[in-house]
Amino acid sequence: QVQLVESGGGLVQAGGSLTLSCTPSGRTFYYFEKMGWFRQAPGKEREFVASMLWNGAATTYADSVKGRFTISRDNANNTGYLQMNSLKPEDTAVYYCNFPYESDSWGQGTQVTVSS
Repeated sequence: QVQLVESGGGLVQAGGSLTLSCTPSGRTFYYFEKMGWFRQAPGKEREFVASMLWNGAATTYADSVKGRFTISRDNANNTGYLQMNSLKPEDTAVYYCNFPYESDSWGQGTQVTVSS
């Protein structure tokens, strides 16, 4: 069974940066599997943020975060990251990692709050 542990959320002022991490465990993960980041703001549907293959390739981003967020993987730590720069109040949400992509395996969620 896949377990995903997230960390890195918090409160930041607009224009600031945060880095979220997602560490999977429970089985061997393969380079062709995809990791995704999603977010859900209060009263809104969960939405796609970014994804990558587990080898760090084939990154994709939602238009709303393109150029500001970067998804990556640290091979040494077996951890996926979402680097978020130039944060805006509209980025405020609970962020979730999903791995493998579109599976039932989700992280516990981490709150990101961006103040104006």
